[in-house]
Amino acid sequence: MKISRFKGGLTPTLCATLLLGAFAVPSFAAAEGFGPIVAPEVNAAKAELGKRLFFDKRLSGDAAISCATCHQPENGFSDGLALSLAYPGSKGFRNTPTLINSAQNANWFHDGRLGTNLNDVTREMITEDYLMNMDMRLMQERVKQDPVYVEMFAAAGYGEPSNSGVRKAIPEYLATLTSRGSAFDAGEMSDAALRGQELFTGKAGCVACHDGNRFTDDSLHVLGTPENPEIWSDPVRHATYVAFAMFMGVENYMNVREDVGGQIWSNPFDRSMVGSFITPTLRELTQTGPYMHNGMFDSLFEVVAFYNEGGGDVDNKDPLLKPLGMSFVEQKDLVAFLESLSGDPLTGPEHVWEGPISTNYIAIENWRDQSN
Repeated sequence: MKISRFKGGLTPTLCATLLLGAFAVPSFAAAEGFGPIVAPEVNAAKAELGKRLFFDKRLSGDAAISCATCHQPENGFSDGLALSLAYPGSKGFRNTPTLINSAQNANWFHDGRLGTNLNDVTREMITEDYLMNMDMRLMQERVKQDPVYVEMFAAAGYGEPSNSGVRKAIPEYLATLTSRGSAFDAGEMSDAALRGQELFTGKAGCVACHDGNRFTDDSLHVLGTPENPEIWSDPVRHATYVAFAMFMGVENYMNVREDVGGQIWSNPFDRSMVGSFITPTLRELTQTGPYMHNGMFDSLFEVVAFYNEGGGDVDNKDPLLKPLGMSFVEQKDLVAFLESLSGDPLTGPEHVWEGPISTNYIAIENWRDQSN
C-alpha cells in the first residue's frame, strides 16, 4: 500500500532497509524529531471550562455518559477495554484510543477519517448516535441553564454558553493532556530498555513507522491484525458497525465481516486499503492496553511477537512487514523500551474535574418572557 508521509526525509526504500535491520540509527539523540513532547500553550480559563465539559454527562443525549466515560484518566484517557463502550443501547466496535498528546494528532480516529480540526472532531463525538447521541441545540440549552457555565463561558471570553463555545473549549482542555515524566524523556532507561532502543531503530525497524516525538507517522498501514470476533458475534456491536458502515458508504456492508478501516475515506473501491489503520502513538502504552484498533492483544509482548512474525496473513499487507527473527530476550528488551515511553498518569486536579456537577438549577423568573 502507499504510505502518505515519511518524516525526516525517509523514503520507502530506506524504510524497507530499516525494517530488515540493515540500517541502524545510533541513538535517538541523533534522530531528528525524537524527544519530549512540548506542551501547547493554552488559555487557562478556556481549558478549565473544557475540563468541566469533558466530565459532564449532560453532553450526551440521555445524560448517561460523558467524554470521560470512555476516556478515563486512570487508564491513560482510554478505557482499559478491548472494545469501547458506547451510547446506551449500542456497543462500540473499536478500541478506545488515548487522548494524551492528541491535540498534536495529524488525523483522528483509527481510520484517520478526520483531520486536525478539533472543532469537527468534538462535534462528531458529541452528535454521533452510537457515541454520545446529542442534539447540539439541546446541549446548548442544557449548558445555558447552568449558572456555573454561564460564569465560565463569560470568563473564557465565549460570551453566553453556546455550541461553538463547547466545540472550542474541549479542544483547549485536550491540549493540556501532554506526556511527562517518562524514563525515555528523562534519559533514565534501564539496560534492557537501552538494548530495546537499539532494536527499535535497527533490527526490528519500528522507527520506519513509529517516528517523531509521538512515535507515529500518522499514516495508514495494513498489518493483518486478527479480526475481533466479538464485533460479529455480538448482535449489538454488529448492528453498530453496520450502521456506521452504511453511513460511510461501505460496499456490501450487510455482509462485511471485517473492519475495512481507512478504506472508508481513502478509496471505497480500493481493496488494497481494506484493513488499513493509522499508526498509533507509542506514548503511554503501559496505561492504555489492550492494544491494536480492535483490542486483540492484551500485552505489549503479544504485540511485539505479532510484529516479530511479520504481521498477519492478508494479501494486501504492508510490504514493510517481514519476519524479524528476534529472540525471546530481544523481544523482552523491546518491550522494556516501549514501557520506557510511558510517564506520569494525568490523574490530578490539573487534568480531572473533581467538583460536583449539579443538575439542580434555580428557576428562571418569568420564564415565558425569556428569549434565547
